[in-house]
Amino acid sequence: MPIIQNIAKQRLAEGGLAIGFGVHHLRGSAVGALGAATGFDWLFIDMEHGAMSVDDAAQISMAALGQGCTPIVRCCKDALFEGTRCLDNGAMGVVVPHVDTVAEAKQVVEAFRFPPLGMRSWGGPPILYGFQAPDAATAQRESNEQVLIACMVETEESVANADAIAAIPGVDVLMFGTSDLTATMGIPGQIGHPRVRAAYASVAAACARHGKVLGMGGVYDEVVARDYVALGARFILGGSDHAFVMAGAGQRAKFLRGLAAG
Repeated sequence: MPIIQNIAKQRLAEGGLAIGFGVHHLRGSAVGALGAATGFDWLFIDMEHGAMSVDDAAQISMAALGQGCTPIVRCCKDALFEGTRCLDNGAMGVVVPHVDTVAEAKQVVEAFRFPPLGMRSWGGPPILYGFQAPDAATAQRESNEQVLIACMVETEESVANADAIAAIPGVDVLMFGTSDLTATMGIPGQIGHPRVRAAYASVAAACARHGKVLGMGGVYDEVVARDYVALGARFILGGSDHAFVMAGAGQRAKFLRGLAAG
């Protein structure tokens, strides 16, 4: 069986947007299908802020592989081992928050890439091949090609080091965690602030120099989002399950109560 293709990486290779569906509270085998049905390319399975176990993430990931929405997990920076376990059990990418230095970015690559790029351990025939993998050398090379690695930019230190981080082989995406960036800048919530815009422009230039992709998270204002996409952001977190449910459910409730009032 050929390796399952990473839809997010395909979209990016084509020059398009790869749009992510945030998973905080949803569970079960339907999550990937819901993401695909609503037009999303990848799941952002959040193990940093969501109450998500490795088992939860693995079950969602395994199901999503056949549903047209690529499963990607976010693990904590000090729990990279959770990311490796997810990769062994269905995930096709890892997002790591608060990557501030070159040394930290190299640790991420070492954890999630097979040799010669990294030191990821081979756990046997993976689900990415339907458990029928070719020889280990081929499987490891193809897995390195299909797995997406994103380092998050959430501090001014990370912005300053972005050019060196983008130069590291094995890093695919430098993704802004815009909310945390504004907090660490002392301007919490001001996602369109000139300092934030300057940070986006600086990291976008670093990505362009090194052939990497600019990512965007934490920007749900349609005016500001348009500006950052214009700068080159293409790996984009579109929102999260609870926000989607609240928006849709709130709109429906308002409509129904309006009928009674009428």
